[in-house]
Amino acid sequence: MKVVWMYHDIMDLYGDKGNMMVLKKRCLDRGIPFELDTCGIGEEKDLSEYDLIFLGGGADKEQISLIPDLLSRKENIKKAMDEKTFVLLICGGYQLFGQYYIAANNEKISGLQFYDYYTDTGKAGSRCIGNVVIDADLDGLKTRIVGFENHGGQTLNVTHPLGKVVKGYGNSFGAGYEGFYDGKILGTYLHGPLLPKNPEVADFVISKAIQKRNPNFKYSDLKPLEDKFETMAREAVFKKLEI
Repeated sequence: MKVVWMYHDIMDLYGDKGNMMVLKKRCLDRGIPFELDTCGIGEEKDLSEYDLIFLGGGADKEQISLIPDLLSRKENIKKAMDEKTFVLLICGGYQLFGQYYIAANNEKISGLQFYDYYTDTGKAGSRCIGNVVIDADLDGLKTRIVGFENHGGQTLNVTHPLGKVVKGYGNSFGAGYEGFYDGKILGTYLHGPLLPKNPEVADFVISKAIQKRNPNFKYSDLKPLEDKFETMAREAVFKKLEI
């Protein structure tokens, strides 16, 4: 499994490295070869060569700094997606695949515009902060996903949400839904990081990435792993939120 982490040096505000560590560990525990590459500003990489593209979150300053480089890769990213490279996006990465986002200073920043959703800024500095729980259906895999959200951006016009909010805010105040999933990309505001507390989501991402080169591979083909500590982490969140 070949993974490329885009802008790893500036888009790691919320411990996104933990997501990569989880994917690597769960692959290697199953005997699945795992190769992690990175792609920074100005680096020449053919993103279509990878099974998974990962882009994490960062502050406005970091996001603005990478926009020219990201937009220059638009056709290559589209080629990768058309060739079944799966895409995992956290927070700022999720925003950048939409039409645009409005930074805290009200500057309008163009996104890749692959999707119709867009991100406005929270009014008077308001932010969606706290533990969040959503119920999701990932290609028939029904799972309860837990995480932590901390975003001023309010993502609107989301036509394919990742899941329904059980506790927390989600894409925006009062949205009732969180993230985006359409079979090609999984975008979410859940970090902390996301995958250590959600082994089913980690394995789903692994299975989607493997399908690029093995189209008949299924989630159920993955060897089950012992998830004692992941379960404890999830239960701690449920207890705190009285779920």
